[in-house]
Amino acid sequence: MQRRLAAIVHADLAGFTRMMEGAESRTFRHLKTAQIDIWRPAIEAGGGRLVGTAGDAMLAEFKSAVAAVGAAIDIQERMARFNESLDDSQRMLFRIGVHLGEVIVDEEDENIFGDGVNLAARIQGVAEPGGIAVSRAVRDMTELRIDYAFIDGGEHRLKNVSRPMHVFHVRQAARTSTPTAQSMPPARLRFQGADSSGVTYEFELSLDRLAAAPGGLVIGRAAGQCELVVSHATVSRRHARLVLAGEALQVEDLGSTNGTSVNDKAAPAGTRLALRLGDRLRLGDVTLSIRQV
Repeated sequence: MQRRLAAIVHADLAGFTRMMEGAESRTFRHLKTAQIDIWRPAIEAGGGRLVGTAGDAMLAEFKSAVAAVGAAIDIQERMARFNESLDDSQRMLFRIGVHLGEVIVDEEDENIFGDGVNLAARIQGVAEPGGIAVSRAVRDMTELRIDYAFIDGGEHRLKNVSRPMHVFHVRQAARTSTPTAQSMPPARLRFQGADSSGVTYEFELSLDRLAAAPGGLVIGRAAGQCELVVSHATVSRRHARLVLAGEALQVEDLGSTNGTSVNDKAAPAGTRLALRLGDRLRLGDVTLSIRQV
């Protein structure tokens, strides 16, 4: 077996199953266009190699962490321009994970395997739709462009990984500025409601706490991966994110399986909707009303 150190980029399309159910041929056509016109040129420009594709997943290898992260940013910027011409329901929002580790190389077809590849895939699952997540090893080896920054995503217990992994998100610097707590209304909000069978759910949110979280606070059923927990089978592990944009409260779906809506208006993955007092926030089968405490 041949082994080598590599920077691994793993990507997956958020909401792929739902998109295929709604428009199979169109989704396949858009996916192939993204692979050929965006992914391959960006990877080659960064000195990397597209190892392979499987359905909506893509795997690439680079000789350096800097090149891998640079290519990932290039891909997401190109995908954003590609998505401008598509309706919200058709937009292709890839999650990208980047890890630096040792890989096993199949000399016959140059495929790569091993712990490094598996970790890149798990880190990808923590990334936002249209976003990039990296391991600490990549963060420590990489200096970003001035218009991007690493945001600490904390430690995560990833599936089939025995040790906790510290993850960092790559975001545009303009999105990382922290609003001052003084500019926010000194209020607490209560999200309270029930599922279709009448089982009740609720949580409270301090706007000061939200203002101090540049990346927002995640809602989901996995306590180890979310700051706000709604423990219901139809709520994804990382379902949606609450953020403050100026003084506006917004919710962003994170590619959940059963969707997010505000007052029955669906929020496509990666799209933010405004939230106001009295609004109904639906997460899967759970509907929560927003009240001031």
